[in-house]
Formats: sequence, C-alpha cells, structure tokens
Amino acid sequence: CEGLHRRGHQVTLAVGPDAGPEGSLLEEARAGGYDVRIIPAMHRAIRPPADLAACRQLRVLFDRLRPGIVHTHSSKAGILGRWAARRASVPIIVHTVHGMSFNRTQSVVTRGLYRLLERRCARYTDAFIGVADAMGRQSAEAGVASPDRFVTIYSGMKTEWYDPGRYDRRAIRQQWGFGEDCVLFGTVARLFRNKGYEQLIPAMAEAARRCPSLRFVWVGDGAQRSEYESQLQRLGLTSRVHLTGLVPPQEVARMLAGMDAVVHASQWEGLPRVLVQGLIMSKPAISFDIDGAPEVVLPGQTGLLVPLNDIQGLTEAMVKLAGDAGMRDRMGRAGRELCLRRFDHNHMVDEIESLYKKLADRRE
Repeated sequence: CEGLHRRGHQVTLAVGPDAGPEGSLLEEARAGGYDVRIIPAMHRAIRPPADLAACRQLRVLFDRLRPGIVHTHSSKAGILGRWAARRASVPIIVHTVHGMSFNRTQSVVTRGLYRLLERRCARYTDAFIGVADAMGRQSAEAGVASPDRFVTIYSGMKTEWYDPGRYDRRAIRQQWGFGEDCVLFGTVARLFRNKGYEQLIPAMAEAARRCPSLRFVWVGDGAQRSEYESQLQRLGLTSRVHLTGLVPPQEVARMLAGMDAVVHASQWEGLPRVLVQGLIMSKPAISFDIDGAPEVVLPGQTGLLVPLNDIQGLTEAMVKLAGDAGMRDRMGRAGRELCLRRFDHNHMVDEIESLYKKLADRRE
C-alpha cells in the first residue's frame, strides 16, 4: 500500500479490528499517508453472522469509493473481499495467495469448505498473485485455478533494514545471556502449534545433547508459550533457550543479527518470511520441505531442507550446521546474494504495478 501510494495511486486499506499474537501493523499503516478503513465485523475466526455483516460493510465501502481495482489478501478476507467486490461491480479483482486457505492442518470439513469457496471466488478473480511458485501448482492441483492465471510476486520487505553490518552481534548475544563461544540457532514465529514446536523441541534436545555449545533463541509469543516453556524445563533446556517475547517488525533484523542460523519448522506457510529475512541477514536456514521453502532454501547452497515432521532429520540438520562454521558462512553469503534484490519492496511494487496496468489495458 505504502509503495503504491508514494507513486501517486489512490490507495485505501480495509482491515478488520483484530490484532493477533504476532502484533499489529495498524499504526504503521496509519502513518503511511494513505486511507485506512476498519471493517468492524471482519474477524479472523469464522463467524457466519459477522462474516455476512463484513461482506455488507465491504460492499458499502466499495459502492462509495468506486475503486478500479480491489486487491485481496489471505484466506477469509480474500473470500469476503472478492465476494463484496463482485457485488459492487468492481472492474478488476486481484487476489494474493500467501498460503492456501485449505491445508493439511485443518479438519476435512474445514478444508473442503475452503476449497469450495476458493473455487467459487476464482470465477470472478481476474488474476492471482502467489508469494511462491508453489501457490500456483497447489491451486491447480486443488482445481481452484489454472497456473496461467497466477503470477509469482515475492512478498517484499524493506531490505535496507537487513544489513548485517548495522548491528553489534556481540552485544545482542550478551543481552540474551550468550557469548561468542556458543553456536546460536534462532526461530522467529508465533508460539503456536502449526509452527512446528512439537517437532522442534525434541530435535533441539537431541541436538543440544550432541553439541554442548549449541544454544537457541525464540523470537515471538503466542497461545502455547507456557506449554512450550514447561516442555523446555522438563527436557533440561531452560538454560539453553532464551525467549524474547513479541518484538516489533523493525526489530526482527536485529534479532537475526545475533544468530548463527535460522530454524523454521512450520507445518504450512506459503513462503516463510523469516527464511528470507534470515538469508538476507546472511544466516543459513534449516526448514521443513513445505510449500515455497525450497525456492529459497536450496539444499547445500543456502541451507538444509528436511522432510515434513522428520524429527531425526531436523536433529541431524542442526548438528551438521552447528559443527561447520565454514558451511554456515558460505551458505549465509549465498542466501543474501539470492534474496537481496528478489525480495526488495520496491521490486515487489514494480511487479504489482505492472500487473495492474496489464489488467487495465486488457479491459480497455
């Protein structure tokens, strides 16, 4: 939104009132200089009466603004927003898939419902943006939309924040109680079941047993924090793991600067931003082989991939990377080279603006 606004486009951001455990970007959006509208009835959880109300509120907004393009994001907001845009006769409807709304972590009923709704909404979606090539493939496999209706535009970020030379690594580690003599692996994720802590914690315990110098830092907060802290205590890991709690987005780069590598065990995610953030900060990555992760975690080049939920494989990857400083340095430099320009926010805005123009020209 901010990038398009700065280029002279009239931008309105419509969002729900909820702030999740990962924090809120609402204040940052309001400071961006563009129009921000709160849709009171739009919530993350499925609530049929409120969802219908949110559709009506969005349609009223679209009828009033008469936008040339409505661009929706995420699962439920994408369905409600596209339905309302269709009813308001918006000329062009674009949807970004950050991760398929139906996924392996859901019940059969929920997964089937989302798949049905996505197929319906696809009928009046002019173009899809996938944050990874995997989104187009998965959409085609599910019968939602053919790959030719997708364009991959990587989710951009302010890469100028992610300069390894800006931060005092030693001071950051000292704040966490760790010195330069340890190998420090970090996660940046909500403390939530779908982020894979059930697999990560036992892998950490075994890796730490085999690598006495190995330490961990968790950046984030969430509903399962106390549960995971109890598990760490039971496994004797409390002194080896530092939990930072929730940090503002602009602090993530500083957190990454103190780490030697990033470990991400998410069960489902379009293309995990933390993998990209870590690689731009020259930190090699270990990840489960899910969704878009293989597009940036290139085995043996920028990190190590592990089959989904393979705890032993995750352990071996951590042990391997912990024991080879040269490998970490080589992979980190390759990761920064791979991701720095590709994920720059200006590059993302260029590609979105180009897609909008192409769609507008097609209608004329």
